[in-house]
Amino acid sequence: MDKKERTNGSYPAFNKNAEPFYRIIMKGLNGEVDGGHFWDAVAENAVFEFQYDFPGFTNKIEGRQAYMDWFEGYTNVIHSADHLRIYKSAQPKNVIILEYEVHGTVPSTGKDYHNHFCSIITIEDRKIIHWRDYMDTLAVMLSATPEPGANSAKEQIAA
Repeated sequence: MDKKERTNGSYPAFNKNAEPFYRIIMKGLNGEVDGGHFWDAVAENAVFEFQYDFPGFTNKIEGRQAYMDWFEGYTNVIHSADHLRIYKSAQPKNVIILEYEVHGTVPSTGKDYHNHFCSIITIEDRKIIHWRDYMDTLAVMLSATPEPGANSAKEQIAA
């Protein structure tokens, strides 16, 4: 699949709302993984662990397809990602730690979303095989919680 196909949204689980996330991860893994898009770099049997608790959100997703299925429903709109820091482990050599920030909007509340992440990524055969993710959970809660008495963004538009 060529790059043009990916950018027009036909790539499996491509979500334009997450494009800045995909780009900053691939920048951080440049030279370490194969593929031009995040999904190219993920092994079929990859495991994703999320070190945060939210009602209805799993702490573990097993397999590329399962993570792709989850990402198809991602609704936050990420406008940018920045402040990338890359750390390469000396032992084991196949672990890369990325620190980065994402910025966007939560459509359900209309609030700005700014978050800090630390992703510990294990690479094998130039593919992501394990991902352990940490983030600022308060940033999520503040952006995803409507203001008291405020109508949802959908209700405001319908009015």
